[in-house]
Amino acid sequence: MPELTQPTRRGFIASTTSGVVAAGLSARAYAKSRGANERIRIGIVGCGTRGFGSHLPGVRKHAKAVNATVAAVCDVWARPRAGAAARAKEWFGSEVAQYSDYRELLALEDIDAVMCATPDFQHARMLEDVVNAGKDVYMEKPLAMNMAELNSAYDAVKRSGVVCQIGTQRRSDPHHLGCREALKSGVLGHIGRVEQRLNRNRPNWYIRLPRLKQMKKQDIDWPRFLMHRPDRPCDPLLLCGWYGYREFSTGSIGQFMSHFVDTVNMLTGSTFPTSAVAQGATFTWPDAEHKFDCRDHVQTSLIYPEGFLLHYSTNFGNSAGRNTTFYGNRGLLNLDNERKPLITGDGAYDKRNAAKTTTIEPIGDGDHFGNWLSCLRTRKTPNASIDVGYQHAVACIMSDRARESGQRQVFDASKRVVKPG
Repeated sequence: MPELTQPTRRGFIASTTSGVVAAGLSARAYAKSRGANERIRIGIVGCGTRGFGSHLPGVRKHAKAVNATVAAVCDVWARPRAGAAARAKEWFGSEVAQYSDYRELLALEDIDAVMCATPDFQHARMLEDVVNAGKDVYMEKPLAMNMAELNSAYDAVKRSGVVCQIGTQRRSDPHHLGCREALKSGVLGHIGRVEQRLNRNRPNWYIRLPRLKQMKKQDIDWPRFLMHRPDRPCDPLLLCGWYGYREFSTGSIGQFMSHFVDTVNMLTGSTFPTSAVAQGATFTWPDAEHKFDCRDHVQTSLIYPEGFLLHYSTNFGNSAGRNTTFYGNRGLLNLDNERKPLITGDGAYDKRNAAKTTTIEPIGDGDHFGNWLSCLRTRKTPNASIDVGYQHAVACIMSDRARESGQRQVFDASKRVVKPG
């Protein structure tokens, strides 16, 4: 697909930003110089379930405290785009610009920050474009589907100096912050295994299929959806069901395991796994009609240099048996109910030194959107920085490559590559 001509306004921004950097003023300092009393104008890219249902109300909740507003929205499908614009006007009291091409939104001089809730395959390219335009950013996970795109986006964020928050919201959750402090005390002894079984009775890519009845090809900016994927005729099914296609998603590994890996890193202090193995297949939901090729049953195991094994699995054929557990030699942390995390001495070898049953109390009352918005003012590093986003993205790419190839994968941190080993 040929490159589109960039809007002239973006060229103006690019030249202006280059001049600022050349003058020795970082993007971070430049953004701060806008002044604490000036309203932060936010653009939302992706107006579906996440963008409309979480990002928009997430800004509204804190808008008065940080003096922020949603000034522009973007979606390749006209229907949710118009709905988000109407809701933003209702909540924030002024007209909202609408775009189907996110690059036009980035070209707006008065947009300070961008929130992105788009299909997985778009994240890395979009993140790079947003920060190169000098905008602060809230980017949903997973960050990338391969290491080349991940490294490029990561480097762009680091060069830019913008405030970048990744959408792994447990980093700001009071219950998980409580768990982190509890584990720091050594209450579980040595943690040798962490495990999550994320079971459902059907795959998540079926949830949005009813929207097909609402979709009209003339309402879809098809080239903007495909972005850097090969051109083909407009197919609303791909836009509606992208979660289930390997070309656009890594399935449950990118969409759900990313949250679990980030939680493990947050609670244990781990960063990168050294190796990963994985298997998966479609056993319960073969679909000749839609031809989904993401797998309904997946399991992967990763070894971490801190001395534990992480195991993640999905059974998208039966929802029973879900669990999230940290196993130590003095007991375990049960996170099956994230609102009521529980430490027990179950399974401890030395019963005299086993952990006592304790319900973990939450710490603070913060939330992820509030943390990001406050950092737009303070210019502090948000809770889910680009560094922690990079870490869980590497683990997901390793697992996806292992499942796809059938070979054990290792991470070479010095070269920033995932390879068989």
